[in-house]
Amino acid sequence: MKAMQVVFLTLLSVLAASAQVFKFGKCPKPAVQANFDASQYIGKWYEIKKLPTFFQKGECGTATYSPKSAGVIGVLNSELLDDGTINSIVGSAKVQNPSEPAKLEVSFFEGTPPGPYWVLSSDYEGHALVYGCVDYGLFRAELSWILSREPTLPEETLEELHGILSSVGIDVNKMVPTNQDETYCSAMNQ
Repeated sequence: MKAMQVVFLTLLSVLAASAQVFKFGKCPKPAVQANFDASQYIGKWYEIKKLPTFFQKGECGTATYSPKSAGVIGVLNSELLDDGTINSIVGSAKVQNPSEPAKLEVSFFEGTPPGPYWVLSSDYEGHALVYGCVDYGLFRAELSWILSREPTLPEETLEELHGILSSVGIDVNKMVPTNQDETYCSAMNQ
């Protein structure tokens, strides 16, 4: 019994230190964007808010999507780190089931399992709401991003997107804003 307590406490410590949003229970299955059209999703998106992750440490986050092949989108994620350097990673997003094109699986490193990237809402020209969740036995790890084609997003749009997340049990109070200040982020645009 004591060994199980040690394992449980160790797991909780790792989860708390990772700055990832972990919760008890299985992942919810929110509705995704109906009739998702990847060709309209292509282009540059600015990160407006996100659930904290262990793999994103900077500000001025952007995601640029490009066509690769049928059912595959190229991904370039970039951010500005505190030391002024730009951190970027290249990957791909693949549609797993053509009948649900808004449910993509994103991978960045060969040999690692892809992660879910579900587009819950997008008007393609202004906003996108993305959700991902991975089950780990008794726990789940949640990811979510609010994206915009511009460095800002109207408050009423943010409230609408928060409402979608809240309706499936995601705690929007845990979302953190991304600094997209033009002066601060100028190194990203050079």
